[in-house]
Amino acid sequence: MTIGEIYELAIKMGVGADPRGEDGVKKVLKRLNSEYEERSPAKKKNFDLESLRNPYADSRILFGDPTIAVDKVAVGIDIEPAELLLVDRLNQKGEGIDLAIAHHPEGISLAGLPEVMELQIDLLAGYGVPVNVVEGLMGDKITEIKRRVSPGNHARAVDAARLLGIPFMNIHTPADNLVFHYLEERIAQTRPEYVKDVLEMLEEIPEYNEAAKFKLGPTLFTGAEKNRAGKVVAASLTGGTEGSKNIYERLVAAGVGTVIGMHASEEHVKKAKEHHLNLVIAGHMSSDSVGMNLLLDELEKQGIQIIPFSGFIRISRIKSEK
Repeated sequence: MTIGEIYELAIKMGVGADPRGEDGVKKVLKRLNSEYEERSPAKKKNFDLESLRNPYADSRILFGDPTIAVDKVAVGIDIEPAELLLVDRLNQKGEGIDLAIAHHPEGISLAGLPEVMELQIDLLAGYGVPVNVVEGLMGDKITEIKRRVSPGNHARAVDAARLLGIPFMNIHTPADNLVFHYLEERIAQTRPEYVKDVLEMLEEIPEYNEAAKFKLGPTLFTGAEKNRAGKVVAASLTGGTEGSKNIYERLVAAGVGTVIGMHASEEHVKKAKEHHLNLVIAGHMSSDSVGMNLLLDELEKQGIQIIPFSGFIRISRIKSEK
């Protein structure tokens, strides 16, 4: 496979697992294309043309020729200059790494992170929260994240990759969509009755089981294991980053009893507790690893060797499928 083919595969798999459905994603791209056509020539000049075909602004080829063939990749949750120097050192020792793949965004992907948060509007509306309410809550949150992301040194890691000559890409929301879809299917299959059952369901998943060995396994942030789980949703797993803290009240009103998330800030925990919601935190690095693994299994099937590092827990599901 080439770098470009890996990128295209990530987008395709991300769309296939997107909470909006493929038709919903097509609507988003159609809207973006219309907005682009309506721009003046001056405003078209610096437009991110890649966004007209890739609905995930937080996932990009950051450096490197897309036609380069790939036999070996180094994959990490976070890849910054230190990790790229490690890849360079390994290549000096003859490792032959063709591409570094990060999960979390860098460069233009990091700047584009707020754009993918609109995905949460459709996701939460799908659980029964009125779409106008979600738009109001998420509009404020997206603006907040734009301000928070704005002052960062976005080019730092990309510049390091360029100077070291290491092809570099990141895959964020497509992988998060995959873990979201995976857990929603597990919820539907196991139908957990109690919160304890939700935790046990997660602990059976290899990445979460591995994280538990390092005291980072699935954890109950609010509620009690003996509580009835009610309607269980994986509502905090995709869509860029943490959404509005005020959504919990609306989810409870829509009949949700338990939310599974990757992580939660203290203000989110307080709101969930206030509204008697069971908040189960599956784990950040482990959840990211599940999503990346579901994609990387497809690369492994093509004979690509994977070197995990920087917090990435590599679990292959290929043997278990045979």
